Amino acid sequence: MTSALDTVVVGAGLAGLTAARILSRAGQQVRVLEASGVLGGRVRSRVVDGFTLDAGYQVLFPGYPAVRRNLDLDALDLVPIPPSAAVRRGKREDVLGDPRRDPAALPSTLTTGVLNLADKLRVGKLALQVLIPPPHTLLIGPDETTESYLRGQGFSEAALDNFFRPFFGGIFLRRELDTSARLFRYYFRMLIDGGAALPKMGMSAIPAQLAAGLDVRVNVRVTGLTAHGSYITVQTSNGELDTRNVIVATDPNTAAKLLGENISRGSLGSTYLYYASDTEVDDQTRLLLNAESGLINNAQWLSNVLPGRVPPGQHLLAVTVLGNHAEDDAELDAQVRGELEKWYDREAVSGLRTLAVERIPHAQYPQPPGYADTLPGHATNMEGVFLASEVTSMSGIQGAMESGEKAAAIVLNDLAALSRPRGA
Repeated sequence: MTSALDTVVVGAGLAGLTAARILSRAGQQVRVLEASGVLGGRVRSRVVDGFTLDAGYQVLFPGYPAVRRNLDLDALDLVPIPPSAAVRRGKREDVLGDPRRDPAALPSTLTTGVLNLADKLRVGKLALQVLIPPPHTLLIGPDETTESYLRGQGFSEAALDNFFRPFFGGIFLRRELDTSARLFRYYFRMLIDGGAALPKMGMSAIPAQLAAGLDVRVNVRVTGLTAHGSYITVQTSNGELDTRNVIVATDPNTAAKLLGENISRGSLGSTYLYYASDTEVDDQTRLLLNAESGLINNAQWLSNVLPGRVPPGQHLLAVTVLGNHAEDDAELDAQVRGELEKWYDREAVSGLRTLAVERIPHAQYPQPPGYADTLPGHATNMEGVFLASEVTSMSGIQGAMESGEKAAAIVLNDLAALSRPRGA
């Protein structure tokens, strides 16, 4: 495989596909090489026994600026996730949400003991605070842990334990609330601006849209890069090809091997269990938050939100367990079922069929206070080779896509895109 190209993009995750799409639209001859047979990296879907399962419990924040620039949201056929949550404490359920967008949540939100009246007023005050400045400015300035910030805002211990830990634990993959308060405020703003949604056909619709019209080669593994000054030779499992530029958009460990640089910032893992049921166990459409101790952080009956993702008459529950666990799948499944029996009747839980147990060792990287001050840039030690990865920005869809934008901007010498602030 020998060819002369403008740019080779290594990796068909969101960062690589975004970069390739921008470069291709600018008239460059671009080829994307993906080691696996699947596009999207961690943003992907698969079908198991007729059920469409995403890679973990993922949602899209349509308010992300990079999403709005690079995706046709109408074409994704997005289904909004209710802007509220059902807080579970055993059999007890309290709904807490935004009555403006979820009027049905108003009575429970007003009367629930999950948040006291003072905490509810503080949530409103916090919303006003993050709505005033431009979103990207929430990512700059003094930093502290999210827990320290929320305590400084006056939130009670009950508010931290019953709502903020499980809800943002699902976003940060840590219930400790030790993630950067800057990032917390940014995500809080994104939720206010656009809420959360899911593509009707699965999260894989996102990379599929980005990849449309691109030259993408799957099952091609890049084994090395050699810079020759004016061009770079890319060694692959299918041979060699020459190109003027390379954008490395792989996972951090693979990128480190290709670049000879340590760009890793650590890993946070998460595990997801998917259950099918022949009968309706729960008609709740909202995200279920576990306010008690245990393995389960959050769960959702996805079939109540997206009935088209399941076979007729079937129901689908996705359960999020934070961290990587040593137990085998059967043992972990048994423990999660034991916790579900605190929510539902034993007979209903015994009727659940386990569709899959998915372990994602690297779901994101830790983002403690000040994390952004030490992130790697897009330049590498090799001339003409650039890095596109969420590790240059923030872990998640916004970070991945804006990193792809910046890497493409370097190749194109697009000063306007290069000067765009992180998160804008």
